[in-house]
Amino acid sequence: MKKLKSIQFKVASPFVNMGPIKLRQPLPTQGIENVDPFLLLHHYGPYAISEFNNPFDLGPHPHRGFEPITLLFKGEQLHRDSLGNEMVVKEGGVQWTTAGRGIIHAEAPTKEFVKKGGDLEGIQLWLNLPAKNKMMPPNYQHLEDEQIPKLFSDNQKFQLNIIAGQQQEIFGKIQTQTAVNVFTAKADENGEMEIEIPENHQSLVYLLEGEIEVNKTDKLKKGKQQMLVFNQDGNTIHVKAIEKASILILSGAPINEKVTQYGPYVMNTQTEILEAMRDYQAGKMGYLY
Repeated sequence: MKKLKSIQFKVASPFVNMGPIKLRQPLPTQGIENVDPFLLLHHYGPYAISEFNNPFDLGPHPHRGFEPITLLFKGEQLHRDSLGNEMVVKEGGVQWTTAGRGIIHAEAPTKEFVKKGGDLEGIQLWLNLPAKNKMMPPNYQHLEDEQIPKLFSDNQKFQLNIIAGQQQEIFGKIQTQTAVNVFTAKADENGEMEIEIPENHQSLVYLLEGEIEVNKTDKLKKGKQQMLVFNQDGNTIHVKAIEKASILILSGAPINEKVTQYGPYVMNTQTEILEAMRDYQAGKMGYLY
Protein backbone atom coordinates (compact mmCIF):
# COMPACT_ATOMS: atom_id res chain seq x y z
CA MET A 1 0.00 0.00 0.00
CA LYS A 2 1.31 3.44 -0.95
CA LYS A 3 1.78 5.96 1.82
CA LEU A 4 3.47 9.36 1.56
CA LYS A 5 6.49 9.93 3.78
CA SER A 6 6.01 12.67 6.39
CA ILE A 7 8.32 15.68 6.35
CA GLN A 8 10.79 16.09 9.24
CA PHE A 9 12.70 19.24 8.20
CA LYS A 10 12.35 21.98 5.60
CA VAL A 11 15.50 24.05 5.18
CA ALA A 12 17.17 26.71 3.06
CA SER A 13 20.41 26.25 1.14
CA PRO A 14 22.69 28.98 2.54
CA PHE A 15 25.87 30.15 0.84
CA VAL A 16 29.22 29.26 2.44
CA ASN A 17 32.73 30.26 1.43
CA MET A 18 35.16 27.49 0.52
CA GLY A 19 38.41 29.31 -0.28
CA PRO A 20 37.80 31.23 -3.51
CA ILE A 21 34.47 29.45 -4.08
CA LYS A 22 31.04 30.50 -2.85
CA LEU A 23 28.58 27.59 -2.87
CA ARG A 24 25.34 26.44 -1.29
CA GLN A 25 25.51 23.99 1.63
CA PRO A 26 22.14 22.53 2.66
CA LEU A 27 23.84 19.64 4.47
CA PRO A 28 25.14 19.82 7.15
CA THR A 29 23.09 22.80 8.25
CA GLN A 30 21.68 24.19 11.47
CA GLY A 31 19.98 21.36 13.37
CA ILE A 32 20.87 18.67 10.78
CA GLU A 33 24.28 17.07 11.14
CA ASN A 34 23.66 14.47 8.42
CA VAL A 35 20.95 12.43 6.76
CA ASP A 36 22.66 9.08 7.44
CA PRO A 37 24.32 7.76 5.23
CA PHE A 38 24.67 11.17 3.46
CA LEU A 39 27.17 13.43 5.23
CA LEU A 40 27.54 16.49 3.03
CA LEU A 41 25.76 18.12 0.11
CA HIS A 42 27.39 21.02 -1.74
CA HIS A 43 25.61 22.74 -4.63
CA TYR A 44 28.19 24.70 -6.62
CA GLY A 45 27.52 27.18 -9.40
CA PRO A 46 26.31 28.05 -11.84
CA TYR A 47 29.69 29.77 -12.26
CA ALA A 48 30.42 31.62 -15.51
CA ILE A 49 33.75 29.97 -16.32
CA SER A 50 36.22 31.68 -18.65
CA GLU A 51 39.95 32.29 -19.04
CA PHE A 52 39.44 35.28 -16.71
CA ASN A 53 37.34 33.47 -14.10
CA ASN A 54 37.96 29.87 -13.03
CA PRO A 55 37.44 29.48 -9.26
CA PHE A 56 36.59 25.78 -9.36
CA ASP A 57 40.04 24.31 -9.85
CA LEU A 58 40.49 21.77 -7.06
CA GLY A 59 44.08 20.53 -7.05
CA PRO A 60 45.14 17.08 -5.79
CA HIS A 61 43.70 16.23 -2.36
CA PRO A 62 43.20 12.98 -0.40
CA HIS A 63 40.09 11.16 0.87
CA ARG A 64 39.53 8.10 3.05
CA GLY A 65 36.53 6.30 4.53
CA PHE A 66 33.63 7.47 2.33
CA GLU A 67 32.47 8.05 -1.26
CA PRO A 68 32.80 11.53 -2.78
CA ILE A 69 30.34 11.80 -5.68
CA THR A 70 30.00 14.52 -8.33
CA LEU A 71 26.77 14.98 -10.30
CA LEU A 72 27.29 17.50 -13.09
CA PHE A 73 24.34 19.60 -14.27
CA LYS A 74 26.15 22.13 -16.49
CA GLY A 75 29.58 22.36 -18.11
CA GLU A 76 32.41 19.83 -18.05
CA GLN A 77 35.07 18.76 -15.56
CA LEU A 78 38.23 16.69 -15.72
CA HIS A 79 38.69 14.06 -12.99
CA ARG A 80 42.20 12.73 -12.30
CA ASP A 81 43.15 10.34 -9.50
CA SER A 82 45.99 8.31 -7.99
CA LEU A 83 44.58 5.10 -9.52
CA GLY A 84 45.48 6.50 -12.94
CA ASN A 85 41.95 7.44 -14.00
CA GLU A 86 41.57 10.54 -16.16
CA MET A 87 38.00 11.15 -17.28
CA VAL A 88 35.96 14.11 -18.50
CA VAL A 89 32.51 14.31 -16.93
CA LYS A 90 30.01 16.31 -18.98
CA GLU A 91 26.53 17.72 -18.39
CA GLY A 92 24.28 15.02 -16.96
CA GLY A 93 27.26 12.79 -16.13
CA VAL A 94 28.38 11.30 -12.82
CA GLN A 95 31.70 10.49 -11.21
CA TRP A 96 31.48 8.17 -8.22
CA THR A 97 34.71 7.75 -6.26
CA THR A 98 34.97 5.14 -3.53
CA ALA A 99 37.84 6.48 -1.44
CA GLY A 100 38.03 3.38 0.76
CA ARG A 101 41.49 3.15 2.35
CA GLY A 102 42.70 6.16 0.39
CA ILE A 103 42.70 7.99 -2.92
CA ILE A 104 44.04 11.31 -4.14
CA HIS A 105 42.00 13.09 -6.80
CA ALA A 106 41.73 16.45 -8.54
CA GLU A 107 38.79 18.11 -10.27
CA ALA A 108 38.70 21.14 -12.57
CA PRO A 109 36.91 22.41 -15.68
CA THR A 110 38.66 21.11 -18.80
CA LYS A 111 41.09 23.47 -20.58
CA GLU A 112 38.80 23.41 -23.63
CA PHE A 113 35.80 24.42 -21.52
CA VAL A 114 37.75 27.26 -19.85
CA LYS A 115 38.83 28.49 -23.28
CA LYS A 116 35.35 28.51 -24.85
CA GLY A 117 33.62 29.62 -21.62
CA GLY A 118 30.26 28.58 -20.19
CA ASP A 119 28.33 27.77 -17.02
CA LEU A 120 29.54 25.14 -14.56
CA GLU A 121 27.08 23.71 -12.02
CA GLY A 122 27.06 20.52 -9.99
CA ILE A 123 26.42 18.67 -6.77
CA GLN A 124 29.21 17.28 -4.61
CA LEU A 125 27.88 14.57 -2.32
CA TRP A 126 29.63 12.70 0.49
CA LEU A 127 28.23 9.22 1.09
CA ASN A 128 29.48 7.41 4.20
CA LEU A 129 30.91 3.89 4.16
CA PRO A 130 30.26 1.43 7.00
CA ALA A 131 33.25 0.56 9.23
CA LYS A 132 33.72 -2.79 7.46
CA ASN A 133 34.20 -1.01 4.09
CA LYS A 134 36.24 2.02 5.16
CA MET A 135 39.56 0.35 4.31
CA MET A 136 38.41 -1.37 1.10
CA PRO A 137 40.46 -0.81 -2.08
CA PRO A 138 39.65 2.55 -3.71
CA ASN A 139 37.55 2.55 -6.88
CA TYR A 140 36.20 4.95 -9.50
CA GLN A 141 32.97 4.71 -11.54
CA HIS A 142 31.97 7.02 -14.37
CA LEU A 143 28.63 7.36 -16.15
CA GLU A 144 27.74 9.61 -19.05
CA ASP A 145 24.22 11.01 -19.34
CA GLU A 146 23.23 8.57 -22.11
CA GLN A 147 24.32 5.58 -19.96
CA ILE A 148 21.97 6.51 -17.09
CA PRO A 149 18.59 4.69 -17.13
CA LYS A 150 15.63 7.08 -17.31
CA LEU A 151 12.00 6.86 -16.28
CA PHE A 152 9.32 9.19 -17.71
CA SER A 153 5.89 10.19 -16.47
CA ASP A 154 2.89 9.38 -18.71
CA ASN A 155 2.85 12.88 -20.20
CA GLN A 156 6.69 12.90 -20.59
CA LYS A 157 6.92 16.08 -18.48
CA PHE A 158 8.88 14.45 -15.64
CA GLN A 159 12.17 12.63 -16.27
CA LEU A 160 13.79 10.63 -13.46
CA ASN A 161 17.45 9.68 -13.94
CA ILE A 162 18.30 6.51 -11.99
CA ILE A 163 22.00 6.76 -11.11
CA ALA A 164 22.08 4.28 -8.21
CA GLY A 165 19.44 2.11 -6.60
CA GLN A 166 16.15 1.28 -8.26
CA GLN A 167 12.78 2.63 -9.29
CA GLN A 168 9.94 0.53 -10.74
CA GLU A 169 12.21 -2.41 -11.62
CA ILE A 170 14.73 -0.10 -13.32
CA PHE A 171 18.19 -0.37 -11.74
CA GLY A 172 20.96 2.23 -11.66
CA LYS A 173 24.34 1.17 -13.07
CA ILE A 174 26.49 2.38 -10.16
CA GLN A 175 27.65 -0.42 -7.86
CA THR A 176 27.02 0.71 -4.27
CA GLN A 177 28.38 -0.54 -0.94
CA THR A 178 25.12 0.05 0.95
CA ALA A 179 21.44 0.32 -0.03
CA VAL A 180 21.06 3.80 -1.55
CA ASN A 181 19.00 5.56 -4.20
CA VAL A 182 20.55 8.50 -6.04
CA PHE A 183 18.17 10.09 -8.54
CA THR A 184 18.17 13.38 -10.42
CA ALA A 185 15.10 14.73 -12.18
CA LYS A 186 14.09 17.31 -14.76
CA ALA A 187 10.50 18.44 -14.80
CA ASP A 188 8.51 20.81 -16.96
CA GLU A 189 5.61 22.81 -15.52
CA ASN A 190 2.93 20.40 -14.18
CA GLY A 191 5.23 17.40 -14.62
CA GLU A 192 4.79 15.02 -11.69
CA MET A 193 5.85 11.61 -10.43
CA GLU A 194 5.36 9.34 -7.44
CA ILE A 195 8.78 8.06 -6.35
CA GLU A 196 9.06 4.85 -4.34
CA ILE A 197 11.43 5.04 -1.35
CA PRO A 198 11.83 2.17 1.17
CA GLU A 199 10.26 2.95 4.55
CA ASN A 200 13.49 2.36 6.51
CA HIS A 201 15.56 4.74 4.34
CA GLN A 202 16.55 8.21 5.43
CA SER A 203 15.65 10.47 2.50
CA LEU A 204 15.74 14.01 1.17
CA VAL A 205 14.65 16.09 -1.81
CA TYR A 206 16.85 19.01 -2.89
CA LEU A 207 15.81 21.63 -5.45
CA LEU A 208 18.53 23.09 -7.70
CA GLU A 209 16.34 25.17 -9.97
CA GLY A 210 12.70 26.26 -10.32
CA GLU A 211 9.80 25.52 -7.96
CA ILE A 212 8.14 22.25 -6.89
CA GLU A 213 5.40 20.96 -4.63
CA VAL A 214 6.20 17.86 -2.58
CA ASN A 215 3.60 15.46 -1.15
CA LYS A 216 0.88 17.94 -2.20
CA THR A 217 1.64 20.07 0.88
CA ASP A 218 5.10 21.67 0.90
CA LYS A 219 6.70 23.91 -1.69
CA LEU A 220 10.38 24.38 -2.47
CA LYS A 221 11.63 27.37 -4.46
CA LYS A 222 15.19 28.27 -5.41
CA GLY A 223 16.55 30.97 -3.11
CA LYS A 224 13.96 30.16 -0.39
CA GLN A 225 13.47 26.69 1.13
CA GLN A 226 15.38 24.24 -1.06
CA MET A 227 15.60 20.95 0.89
CA LEU A 228 13.15 18.60 2.58
CA VAL A 229 14.21 15.77 4.90
CA PHE A 230 11.70 12.99 5.54
CA ASN A 231 10.87 10.69 8.43
CA GLN A 232 11.36 6.92 8.21
CA ASP A 233 7.69 6.26 7.53
CA GLY A 234 5.68 5.80 4.36
CA ASN A 235 7.12 4.50 1.09
CA THR A 236 6.41 7.23 -1.46
CA ILE A 237 7.38 10.82 -2.22
CA HIS A 238 5.20 12.77 -4.66
CA VAL A 239 6.91 15.59 -6.60
CA LYS A 240 5.14 18.06 -8.91
CA ALA A 241 6.77 20.95 -10.78
CA ILE A 242 5.09 24.33 -10.38
CA GLU A 243 7.59 25.72 -12.87
CA LYS A 244 10.44 24.07 -14.82
CA ALA A 245 12.66 22.40 -12.20
CA SER A 246 15.90 20.52 -11.61
CA ILE A 247 15.79 18.15 -8.62
CA LEU A 248 17.95 15.75 -6.59
CA ILE A 249 16.33 12.85 -4.68
CA LEU A 250 18.42 10.80 -2.24
CA SER A 251 17.64 7.90 0.08
CA GLY A 252 19.67 5.34 1.95
CA ALA A 253 19.57 2.71 4.66
CA PRO A 254 21.16 4.38 7.72
CA ILE A 255 24.55 3.00 8.77
CA ASN A 256 24.00 3.98 12.44
CA GLU A 257 27.69 4.15 13.36
CA LYS A 258 29.73 6.84 15.09
CA VAL A 259 31.16 9.32 12.59
CA THR A 260 34.50 11.03 13.23
CA GLN A 261 35.33 13.52 10.53
CA TYR A 262 38.37 15.67 9.95
CA GLY A 263 38.80 17.53 6.68
CA PRO A 264 38.87 14.97 3.84
CA TYR A 265 38.70 11.89 6.11
CA VAL A 266 35.56 10.21 7.51
CA MET A 267 36.26 7.43 9.99
CA ASN A 268 34.78 6.00 13.21
CA THR A 269 37.45 7.05 15.75
CA GLN A 270 39.98 9.82 16.31
CA THR A 271 42.81 7.25 16.16
CA GLU A 272 41.73 6.25 12.64
CA ILE A 273 41.80 9.92 11.59
CA LEU A 274 45.40 10.26 12.85
CA GLU A 275 46.30 7.07 10.98
CA ALA A 276 44.78 8.49 7.79
CA MET A 277 46.84 11.68 8.12
CA ARG A 278 50.02 9.66 8.67
CA ASP A 279 49.29 7.30 5.78
CA TYR A 280 48.69 10.21 3.40
CA GLN A 281 51.97 11.86 4.41
CA ALA A 282 53.78 8.52 3.98
CA GLY A 283 52.47 8.17 0.42
CA LYS A 284 50.24 5.19 1.22
CA MET A 285 47.29 6.77 -0.65
CA GLY A 286 49.32 7.03 -3.84
CA TYR A 287 50.49 10.12 -5.69
CA LEU A 288 48.97 12.65 -8.05
CA TYR A 289 50.76 15.65 -9.49
